[in-house]
Amino acid sequence: MALTLDEANRVLEATLAKAKQLNIKVSAAVVDAGGRLVAFQRMDNAIWASAYGSQGKAVASAAFGRASGLLSERADTPTPRGINAASGGEMIMGQGAVPIIRNGVVEGACGVGGGTSQEDEDCARAGVEALGR
Repeated sequence: MALTLDEANRVLEATLAKAKQLNIKVSAAVVDAGGRLVAFQRMDNAIWASAYGSQGKAVASAAFGRASGLLSERADTPTPRGINAASGGEMIMGQGAVPIIRNGVVEGACGVGGGTSQEDEDCARAGVEALGR
């Protein structure tokens, strides 16, 4: 089963609700299993760079099937660096995205930018968890 636009929008709704609860302004992106953008929202007054950060972290999370923060430690080793270069350099291997995994299959990821790294991940996790409800 592929991630639908309706599901991606539900993820974003919960992600932004968490950001409002934390009183932060973020951008949030949901990508499919191939790292292509399905849905995106940027809150009013979120920094413009958060648009790029949210998408890059989501792409990295979908590519490796794990939270993007777990990739940081190895981000500058040959294999992850080579994969990022070969795919156009669009991955950001920093904390703030979590994968969407159903039935053991990576269907995409949600990435967030604009808060602290931990706040970004907390928002992304809240969004992905909303799919299970």
